[in-house]
Amino acid sequence: MKFVVDKNIPLVEKAFGTLGEVMAVETGEFTRKTVHDADALIVRSETKVNRSFLEGSRVKFVGTATIGTDHIDLDYLKSKEIVFAGAPGCNSNSVKEYIVAALLHLSFAKGFSLKGKTIGVVGVGNVGSKVVKAAVALGMKVLQNDPPRAHTEDNSIFVPLDDLMAADVITLHVPLTKSGLDATYHLFDEKRIAMMKSGAVLINTSRGSVVETTSLKRAIVENRLYSTVIDVWENEPMIDTKLLLVVTIGTPHIAGYSMEGKTNAVGMVREAFCNHFQIESSWDPKEEIGIPEVMNITVPDDMLPSEEVLHRAVSQCYNIAYDDDKLSGMLTLPARYRGEYFKKLRTGYRTRWEFTNVTVHLPNQHKSLKEIITALGFKCIIKEKED
Repeated sequence: MKFVVDKNIPLVEKAFGTLGEVMAVETGEFTRKTVHDADALIVRSETKVNRSFLEGSRVKFVGTATIGTDHIDLDYLKSKEIVFAGAPGCNSNSVKEYIVAALLHLSFAKGFSLKGKTIGVVGVGNVGSKVVKAAVALGMKVLQNDPPRAHTEDNSIFVPLDDLMAADVITLHVPLTKSGLDATYHLFDEKRIAMMKSGAVLINTSRGSVVETTSLKRAIVENRLYSTVIDVWENEPMIDTKLLLVVTIGTPHIAGYSMEGKTNAVGMVREAFCNHFQIESSWDPKEEIGIPEVMNITVPDDMLPSEEVLHRAVSQCYNIAYDDDKLSGMLTLPARYRGEYFKKLRTGYRTRWEFTNVTVHLPNQHKSLKEIITALGFKCIIKEKED
């Protein structure tokens, strides 16, 4: 078989090279001609796969190394009996860690405590469920909203979206859908944002169009929102730089871009391909990327506030301010270069390992934080006081 794959997916050529001929192309170079004689496509979210793209080709399998599917015309694939595979949950832990980093960064930078604050989690799937657990570990009160699950599960933990509007923090983890009972396109529009608690924090790591850009800018400029953390944007890569200018933290759609998240995705798509075509071929991405050097973070013996200790540990593993600073560089460029700059920040994203690779060494006076630190995913060792 011939595979046409996005060369910016880590390990994709090795993953599918044992299964057939692989042609790797840049994200922006997928064309009808490129895929005409392909048997299988492996794409990222930037590539729109639909009738006009595939009509007349011999493609019989489409895989996306993403959790979202809004770039795939699933109805068309089904009508042509083209097999589809995504990677749901592949980077859920990475996004959870991004949210933890964002919350602790805001807490430290703005001088407020997360403990006792209420966070509303909109969408409690692979990502949202992990965010719930992390928020509880940080001492936050959690409200959960997930209409699709509420319709099918006899579970009283889910509450209507209106009930989340008094929360101190709202974080979005929903797919982008434009129709149906629970459509999420512009779910947070002028009316919804106006219902939020004055001085609240809004975090969006789902899809840009879940939040209406003009309304969000207005709420920020009018100081109705205390802070905003935006990783996903409408009209990527040509994002609204006026919005970028006013958000508290802005990053280039990389919340799920840990090394583990990206390699999990290609592994899941490969496994789905082999299962469908009944090919016996195992492949472990962990053997390809190797084991990173053990990272050790030592917390000083100073009598620091608990959340500052947590912030120091997390920021040494993942410094979200760095990604914010890199995206802010877009503001210095002429408009014609900004889209390409955004894309390069994504395709050339630095290696970021997850918390599980890190051991935090806590001084004895902070031993009470061990349970929280391990709940966030770190390993933890208590340093006994030296004589």
